[in-house]
Amino acid sequence: MHNDAIFQEIRKISGELHERVKAHRRYFHSHPELSMEEVDTSRKIADILEGLGYENVRIGTAGRPTGVVADLNSEKPGRCIALRADMDALPIKEDTGLSFASENEGVMHACGHDAHIAILLGVAELIMRTRDSFPWKVRLIFQPSEESGTFPGAKAMVGEDVLNGVDAITGLHVWMDVPSGKIGYRKGPLMASADKWEVRLQGKGGHGALPHMAIDPTLAAGHLITMMQSIVSRETDPLESIVVSVGKMEAGSAFNIIPDSVYLLGTTRTFNPELRKELPGRMKRIVESVSNAMRCEAEFDYHNNLPPTVNDADFTEQASAAAKKMFGDNKVIEIEPTMAAEDFSFYLEQIPGSFFFLGIGDESKGITAPHHHPKFQVDEDVLSDGVALIAGVAANYLAGEKA
Repeated sequence: MHNDAIFQEIRKISGELHERVKAHRRYFHSHPELSMEEVDTSRKIADILEGLGYENVRIGTAGRPTGVVADLNSEKPGRCIALRADMDALPIKEDTGLSFASENEGVMHACGHDAHIAILLGVAELIMRTRDSFPWKVRLIFQPSEESGTFPGAKAMVGEDVLNGVDAITGLHVWMDVPSGKIGYRKGPLMASADKWEVRLQGKGGHGALPHMAIDPTLAAGHLITMMQSIVSRETDPLESIVVSVGKMEAGSAFNIIPDSVYLLGTTRTFNPELRKELPGRMKRIVESVSNAMRCEAEFDYHNNLPPTVNDADFTEQASAAAKKMFGDNKVIEIEPTMAAEDFSFYLEQIPGSFFFLGIGDESKGITAPHHHPKFQVDEDVLSDGVALIAGVAANYLAGEKA
């Protein structure tokens, strides 16, 4: 089947699947599970995939019964594309008033992963409906623990060889900052790295009225926070992007007591992998210099969590061209990168691919709450577009067409 014909078929079937995809989304929205606890979610997904006829349906990541992988035509020659959706919810009490709101108190799909599951299940069914007319060879990845900064599920799955035999990968995220009905793409860096740093400053406590008899770690912390910003303003090319932020500070117990110690916890963000490598050394130099100048002792720890999400330029060029054929140039737009992060980056470090944003923001429908908010909602009218996008990008890649 020629690409134009398969694109037409994909749009037709994705529309026919809309109500089923919406029902999937509502089920998973009602039954959210936290990172690495997506046990019932995984079992439900596996049952659906086995019912559709997928091969090698298996559950499990890092020794936990969560995460689902399934194949189609794994033994056939030719290239294979992986299609990924994340599954985990957030520890947030829902406040949407939806009839299908979370039944798990204090847990909510507040980032759209319920929609990602539903869309990929729709793609799975669409693929099976067209398997006799198009040479599909795909791996479906339903990934746990995207929201966990300390245990990214993508890294765990890559370490367990989920990409063996796979040549490329694609996926999407519903995105509030993109207007509903639009599809956002970008060649190169799309999302930033997200790393964590910690500083412990040890001074000598004392009376607030007698600072000369103490060693004040709060003063050192103030200078340190200010000096950290010199990395951004005075050590980095202004055309590059770096963020150094303090998210937490702990010190003291009373208004008139100089504390013994201060604890700082923060994050760094950048799109540039080389700058990311340099950041720990730059920060350590400043921590040591400031603490020495202020007579404090310091401990500095830097944790590499998520690398930047960098879309392969050639794959994205071809994929975005395919999307424009299906949806029209006005619906498929090139977007600016964001300092938010995604563990899809671990897949893109291994194989070429592209990550897309599916717009869901619609003020006329009252869908305006940001991600990770108790009132966050998804515009369900665009779910079938998500199905068509992922299926169309996969079909275009497997057909080997050039943009």
